[in-house]
Amino acid sequence: MYKTILVFCLALCYVFAKNEIYDGHALYQIDLQTEEQGSFLVDLEHRFNLDVWAHGGQGTPATVLVPKAARSLVQDGLDAAGIRYKLAVENVKEELDLEEKLLSEAAGKSNITRSSRLGLSFDAIHRYAAVDAYLVELANRFPNLVTVVSAGRSFEGRDIKYLKISTTNFQDRSKPIVYMQSLLHAREWVTLPATLYAIEKLVIDVQEQDLLHNIDWIILPIANPDGYEFTHTSSRYWRKNRATGFMVGNMCAGVDLNRNFGHQWSQASSASVCSETFHGSSAFSEPEAAIIRDITLAYSDRIELFLDIHSFGSWMLYGYGDGVLPPNGLIIHLVGVRMAEAIDAVKWPSNRNYVVGNTALLLYPASGTTSDYAQSLGIPLAYTYELPAYRNNYNTVSGFLVDPDFIEQAGFETWQGIKAGARYAADNYRARYKE
Repeated sequence: MYKTILVFCLALCYVFAKNEIYDGHALYQIDLQTEEQGSFLVDLEHRFNLDVWAHGGQGTPATVLVPKAARSLVQDGLDAAGIRYKLAVENVKEELDLEEKLLSEAAGKSNITRSSRLGLSFDAIHRYAAVDAYLVELANRFPNLVTVVSAGRSFEGRDIKYLKISTTNFQDRSKPIVYMQSLLHAREWVTLPATLYAIEKLVIDVQEQDLLHNIDWIILPIANPDGYEFTHTSSRYWRKNRATGFMVGNMCAGVDLNRNFGHQWSQASSASVCSETFHGSSAFSEPEAAIIRDITLAYSDRIELFLDIHSFGSWMLYGYGDGVLPPNGLIIHLVGVRMAEAIDAVKWPSNRNYVVGNTALLLYPASGTTSDYAQSLGIPLAYTYELPAYRNNYNTVSGFLVDPDFIEQAGFETWQGIKAGARYAADNYRARYKE
């Protein structure tokens, strides 16, 4: 008993020490009314190394993490430019400490058989090693349904595995493939329950047989394992991978993997190595992006629905990132609405309804993204899901943090949207296949 308490206390001390790097960092919500004000924020971002969590859009403010040393300078700049803003979180370290405390308590009370008899529950955020072992265990226990594939290794050498789920061992070409991935951006922890929940409902707790008999599935739960582990051990808000070849001295590691893909690479991203949207030295320069490219290319003739799951904001986004719509843009939008409505029907009332639309038109231009690349290959339906933001007790957005009570709900509600999209994809693919 005393040993357990001691271990728990030591773990909390480690966590709080880890979060010291964010002590005094503040979160601002900035109301941008004009393009000029948006450009001014971009200038501030580059000058003071700000971390823009959300650029705003459709009446929502931009959300920006400002380092302690830059707070007064940023506020002076916003005041001088006549831009309205609100201090949403005075010190993000306090919120990080609270998140760690709540997650640690939830993990300590976790009943691992409650949600999955194979060991991964939905009351905790699971680390890379646990998920990696879980995928292997599923393949061993369900060899007629599940295949685990080692797709390659990350920059730091971690194995990137994905599951192929199929009743016909991927041999029936009359069945479309639904592809989904999470954690391309390391800090977006709440996206992992979405892919794990899908696996649960397709392998362990199967209640809707049509989803297995009519569709093959590829699910990659941790697309950026190095960055994900780094958020647990060193820097909770880390976004990129952990590549070091571009560093300036000992600073500015990492490439934004969602700007490293081949479609319009570098056109609407950053060439600055310190930027959160640094696109790398060339398209697919990063092993993690190359792995996703190779999977997508191998099955592009059968992938009907491609889902890249991110957070935050309750957005259902599609390409292209320059604002030009694909030829089937109307269908893409209508299917996006169908998925969004399925989620909205079961979401927490405190979260806003999903908004569906083109990335550039709703938010901001972006290039080299995963879903744009999939769309460019001719995959009919490609989307970026942006799951809801965490909100603290004052209803201000704290973005990437995870409420333990929301973990299972995140998986459950996202699965409703995935199912709606998958069923449309199956019907559409089958009709086309018969032609």
